[in-house]
Amino acid sequence: MNIESGLSFREVTIEDLPALVALFADDVVGGHNDTTDIAALPIYESAFAAIQNSPNDLIFVGIMSGEIVATAQVTFVTSLVGRGSKRMIIEAVQTRADMRGKGIGGLLITHCLKIGQERGANSAQLTSNNQRQDAHRFYERLGFKKSHAGFKLKLQAGPAST
Repeated sequence: MNIESGLSFREVTIEDLPALVALFADDVVGGHNDTTDIAALPIYESAFAAIQNSPNDLIFVGIMSGEIVATAQVTFVTSLVGRGSKRMIIEAVQTRADMRGKGIGGLLITHCLKIGQERGANSAQLTSNNQRQDAHRFYERLGFKKSHAGFKLKLQAGPAST
């Protein structure tokens, strides 16, 4: 089957949440501690609601034969730097393990970039785990450049502010 003819992209719905969580829980490299344990569902539902209510966040899913095979989240950030530039950050890119290497990820990123252009973003950025050398080559083939060093610091979450 031609991947492009059988693949479509759309924004995520709450009904997609179990499939997305399963995609993330299947990622052993990411180290995000995702789980399909039903006890964690309220945490995912809360995060989903916050994303859905944000004008700057979107999650897309790739659908083939009625099943979710990929996902990515995009966030738009407006900055004073660059004369009020708007950047698109691409996060949580996942393709189902049995569907990798078929071109789905490239089509998904292309879809995200198109949305970014439509929303006026002048750049797209993403981070990728240092262990994911195949992913780094994938992003470079799509035109991304290793132009900055990324740093992360784990924070202990405090009480939510109102």
